[in-house]
Amino acid sequence: MKYSIVIPVYNEEECLAKLFARLDETLPALGGEYEVIFIDDGSGDGSLRMLKERAAKDARTRIIEFEKNAGQSSAFDAGFKASRGEAVITLDADLQNDPADIPKLLEKLGEYDAVSGWRVRRRDGLRKRVSTKIANWVRNKLSGEEVHDSASSLKAFKREALMKVRMFNGAHRFMPTLMKMEGYKVAEVPVSHHARHAGSAKYGVWNRMFRAFYDLLGVRWMKSRRLKYRIKGAD
Repeated sequence: MKYSIVIPVYNEEECLAKLFARLDETLPALGGEYEVIFIDDGSGDGSLRMLKERAAKDARTRIIEFEKNAGQSSAFDAGFKASRGEAVITLDADLQNDPADIPKLLEKLGEYDAVSGWRVRRRDGLRKRVSTKIANWVRNKLSGEEVHDSASSLKAFKREALMKVRMFNGAHRFMPTLMKMEGYKVAEVPVSHHARHAGSAKYGVWNRMFRAFYDLLGVRWMKSRRLKYRIKGAD
């Protein structure tokens, strides 16, 4: 099997060297071909330079360079469309996701169309942990789902299923729900979560909550208006 690992990068210069090392420890053991697609989301630090240096040494590294910052959903969408693997794996560049957990997701992927990482023990500050619990509760109530951790970036998808999902700004927070809306089977797998290795979060807690709630209303509308029919026969 061929794997595509899709990683958005936005001003993560301080994390990239360690991320590269973690990927190099994990990916060769997957037992197949792989490519790593980094999407530089308009970084203003040395991230793009480091990505280009890696790509020059490793043909399996590909770079998509945005003209300006467009956000995670746009970065993931560009990576999905550029991917060539039968399985597409996503994670953040800040090392809060651990590449060593990728095999856990792939073990389930044969049985399911998508597998989402569930950060059971969060390594965030108290305010962020509380806001996340509230956001998950509200998200599940309004979407009619029972997802423990929809916002985790560590996920694995069958590419053929992923290509059927309609992306929009904010979609990366609701991928399990969007996959289910298309009729696909989604599983959650407990994964590790680490404190940020370096740098700082790119969005504030309240900024994230308000944007996520606004997007959630859109997902709720989409879910309520989706077409529901089965064809019994046709001439």
